[in-house]
Amino acid sequence: MEIYQIVGYILAVFVGITLGMLGSGGSILSVPILVYIIGIEPVLATAYSLFVIGTTSLVGGIHKAKQKLVDFNKVMLFGIPAVISVFVSRKVLVPKIPEIIFSSDDFTLSKSVLIMVVFAIVMGFASVRMIKPLKEKLVSNDEKLNYYKIAFLGICIGLISGFVGAGGGFLIVPTLLFFAKTQMKMAVGTSLFIVSLQSLIGFTGDVMSNQNIDWMLLIYFALASIFGVFIGNFISKKVADNKLKIGFGWFVLAMGIYIIIREFFFS
Repeated sequence: MEIYQIVGYILAVFVGITLGMLGSGGSILSVPILVYIIGIEPVLATAYSLFVIGTTSLVGGIHKAKQKLVDFNKVMLFGIPAVISVFVSRKVLVPKIPEIIFSSDDFTLSKSVLIMVVFAIVMGFASVRMIKPLKEKLVSNDEKLNYYKIAFLGICIGLISGFVGAGGGFLIVPTLLFFAKTQMKMAVGTSLFIVSLQSLIGFTGDVMSNQNIDWMLLIYFALASIFGVFIGNFISKKVADNKLKIGFGWFVLAMGIYIIIREFFFS
């Protein structure tokens, strides 16, 4: 086993710790670790990220379900459109993007660079979501759900998640809060199941596209991440949640800026 793989597996534990502490943000770390530390090509790294985040979110979701903090009706309502769109994204859209999108004498925009830059932009949105936490909306049982809007948002989030290999929890939680009229704790637990479903189904799109997957590396990375989830759950009981999210939010923002600078000026 190479030293860079060992470092990658150690950092995978921190991916799980992040998910265990915050309920989201794992994919924000997993893709850069896979690309810049282990040396996985970005398109394949986003596929690996979907598997890792899918398995770790499933562990977290089962834990929340035992606490009765998962609304399975909303998992189906939001999850089915998201699952379909993330599968289409991985199976159809991503493979059809040309390796060289634009080229001139001074600049070349490749598929790999595009994915990492879009990922960095998503990191920026995620960091704002962490630095300025959402205020919980009062839920009224008299209000009717807009099923079409929820389904449409599920499709959009699934497409984004599939493209960049992110679980999308930072997008799903606000949707559940403001459009599916869900309490905050229930929204977090429900989002973990949705993230798990869409990520694992999205990964099957890569498997069916005959991606050359290193299963041993992927399983070790996922197991390290799952181990980190339990550590994160323990830490979250000892440290104030808001302080953790704000600190991690600034770190994510810095990482997003670093990725954009690296891809445009040093790739």
